[in-house]
Amino acid sequence: MASVPFDQMDGFIWMNGEFVKWADAKIHVLTHGLHYASAVFEGERAYGGEIFKLTEHTERLHESANILGFKIPYSVAEIDEACRQLLKKQGFQDAYVRPIAWRGSEQMGVSAQNSRINCAIAIWQWPSYFDPAQKLKGIRLDMAEYRRPDPRTAPSRAKAAGLYMICTLSKHAAEAKGYADAMMLDWRGRVAEATGANIFFVKDGKIHTPEADCFLNGITRQTVIELARKRGLEVIERTIMPEELDGLEQCFLTGTAAEVTPVSEIGPYRFEVGEVSKTLMNDYTAAVQPKHAIAAE
Repeated sequence: MASVPFDQMDGFIWMNGEFVKWADAKIHVLTHGLHYASAVFEGERAYGGEIFKLTEHTERLHESANILGFKIPYSVAEIDEACRQLLKKQGFQDAYVRPIAWRGSEQMGVSAQNSRINCAIAIWQWPSYFDPAQKLKGIRLDMAEYRRPDPRTAPSRAKAAGLYMICTLSKHAAEAKGYADAMMLDWRGRVAEATGANIFFVKDGKIHTPEADCFLNGITRQTVIELARKRGLEVIERTIMPEELDGLEQCFLTGTAAEVTPVSEIGPYRFEVGEVSKTLMNDYTAAVQPKHAIAAE
């Protein structure tokens, strides 16, 4: 838990085109996005004063909004620039960046076609998503009760707030049992992802990962696949059934918040924190550093 509640932190938030004091960035209790989850968001990280793959994240924010049937009233370039300016205004070099867009409080009900589309960006310092000591040893995952839904029942390609309800439930349940997170299956019973990160496995030097056909094809996921292939490692995107986990050697998660995090345990299955996982952790750490910082070394 944060030492200071998030609504009491210092600094500024960019909201609908203006920088407002952190404590003044408020919405009404009858905001449509709160009641009906008509909201999309992104999670990004700044390293050395630069936001990693900022434009890709902003483009995905726009695409998520389009999938949910609304248009963000700020261009990709405008949101990118607002993120950069806010990072400087907050005075951070390494930080977490959270843009969000949502339907406002002009209409209440399932249908809210004429509600205002709001957009905000918050930036704060957020260290490793998982305990650093546990991360080095490999975190422990539970098996989640809830499954990722069929794309015919939910807009799985959108980073939409509503899709994270079952993730919160699953992570809370896992933490109550002493685990760090949970692995979710999809509606067919196939391995899908963790509650907020994509998942990879290693066997005989080859990397295996589920096809992203019903969950978000994460930007970090795509980055790590590129890094692995640059290393000459074979990456196989395929169906993975839970009973296969017994024969897999290594496991790791990828995500903006998680970065690259080794896994030592998923329910009854055990994994080693091996060389492939360690190498990709190091490669990702190097990849996110700004080019000017690398050049200065």
